Amino acid sequence: MANTFSQAELEAYLDEALPAEEMARIEKALRSDKNLLERLAEVLARRNAGIHSVGAIWRRYRLSCPTREQLGSFLLGALPEAVAEYIRFHLELVGCRYCRANLTDLQRAQSESVETTRSRRQRYFQSSAGHLRRRR
Repeated sequence: MANTFSQAELEAYLDEALPAEEMARIEKALRSDKNLLERLAEVLARRNAGIHSVGAIWRRYRLSCPTREQLGSFLLGALPEAVAEYIRFHLELVGCRYCRANLTDLQRAQSESVETTRSRRQRYFQSSAGHLRRRR
């Protein structure tokens, strides 16, 4: 079973860059296949030794991922169409879990009520009261 997963899939597994179903499939295989576990350990050892491909660096540092600011602008519909189209592609077709999580967080924050925001800010202020010095 160790040979059923490619090097790229194992790299993506370590980066948590696979769809949840694929991550679960590899995780299950790792529990029962000692050879696959050894292959994964070799991949990790190469990474720790500083041996990287351009693709591995690209994936690890998420060079194709839009910034959080770009995702926020995407939500507001404030991006040029070409950039918005790329972000849709990245989220829907590539299925980047990292960016989808960021987008979900931004959507939650955007839909938060004014009262919830005010209450949270008040709690922050109260928790820091007394820590700020008054000017004399």
